[in-house]
Amino acid sequence: MKNIKEFSSKTIENLEYYVYIYSDPDTKEPFYVGKGKGNRVFNHMDQQGESEKVQKINEILSRGKEPLIEILVHGINEETAFKVEAAAIDLIGIGKLTNLQRGHNVATYGRINVNTLNARYACSELTKEDITDNVMMIRVNKYYRNTMSSFELYDLTRCCWKVNKERAEKVKYALSIYEGMVLEVYVIVAWMFGHSTLGYNKGVIPQDKNRYEFVGDIAPAEIQNKYKNKSVSNLFSKGEQNPIKYFFNDK
Repeated sequence: MKNIKEFSSKTIENLEYYVYIYSDPDTKEPFYVGKGKGNRVFNHMDQQGESEKVQKINEILSRGKEPLIEILVHGINEETAFKVEAAAIDLIGIGKLTNLQRGHNVATYGRINVNTLNARYACSELTKEDITDNVMMIRVNKYYRNTMSSFELYDLTRCCWKVNKERAEKVKYALSIYEGMVLEVYVIVAWMFGHSTLGYNKGVIPQDKNRYEFVGDIAPAEIQNKYKNKSVSNLFSKGEQNPIKYFFNDK
């Protein structure tokens, strides 16, 4: 069945924002998820270039068919559309799609374990007085995703940062921070030049002679209980850009 080329004005009036899916007409497997309003859903059919999405559409057209285009949800505002898009991409899996990104604010609103979600919203606040060890807080906001394995989170946290090596070597524990919450705590064993050890994020974090990485391990249970799943938003100033923050307690 041939797809229509545009919605009627009456349809557009009722659609508001929506989330849509492009699927292979033979396998019914989705290959692209998007959000928009008006006739946005049809724009991909006219796109040119070498992107994986365009190649997939052209491959379907070469079979004498058209992609199956479906509206997943409509009648919503833009913020809700972003959240539904992110959830749909996470549910299908970015590896099965031609989307270049996992969706807007996906690490906040996308697929997430119920324990992690509850901890994010119900976590207690950590104060300066609670920090009785030499710690380094490392904010991983830019590259974090909820579906990361424990190894991926460790590797993202440890590599690679612009730090004063002499100062960093005084730190005993590294706290991995996302959106103001402590996700994990690591014992720092040693610091070395960035990208000098094997790791998952070598193609993600820039290579720079002034960057360093640490090697370490999960902190003991008593240290985990002290810091993990606690909010530290209050310990960062509004607009503070540096992802690294030190706390020293040499008593």
